[in-house]
Amino acid sequence: MAILGVGCGNPTALADLKVGETVLDLGSGAGIDVFLAAKKVGEGGRVIGVDLTEDMVARGRQLAQEHGFGNVEFRQGDIEHLPVDSGSVDIVISNCVINLTPDKLASFTEIHRVLKPGGRIPISDLVTAGELPEDVRQSAAAWADCLAGAMEKESYLETIRRAGFSEVAAISESSYEGPEMDDRLRGKILSVKVRAVRGQ
Repeated sequence: MAILGVGCGNPTALADLKVGETVLDLGSGAGIDVFLAAKKVGEGGRVIGVDLTEDMVARGRQLAQEHGFGNVEFRQGDIEHLPVDSGSVDIVISNCVINLTPDKLASFTEIHRVLKPGGRIPISDLVTAGELPEDVRQSAAAWADCLAGAMEKESYLETIRRAGFSEVAAISESSYEGPEMDDRLRGKILSVKVRAVRGQ
């Protein structure tokens, strides 16, 4: 099965998924991380993919049907207003999409809401080492490349804490350089992998 996915990391590799868990994938696209997670949680588990676009949700549903994934579903919605019940998922994964949301505190507050007590997040995202030039933040091309919405790293981690999470940590980071990147951004964009826990 070939399913294209674009991102800045592999959150399912960080997730330590267990059989029977319920997983929520934010910005699921056509579902590559959903399907990877579905194999790990097994038939007794469940994976929900949420994407903003109707086309991606339809594509994910089509692939799930074609390949016999009975333990997944796709829902249309945005991260700041998740179409998911409170306290209903064990783990939330996300691959390079939260940096695109306008209100990151609202996004992480919603993630906190839908997690069960003790639930966890392994997230791959883009952050910055320092502030980006204002013209970059206003650039449509930079937004399309997932750059313009990126927060400064420590502010990003603090936002997760403000949403109510504990044990917030960046467990790895590396310099991110996309094709045709503005020279002013080289070394300033970081691909970071973050873990956090919703307290009991």
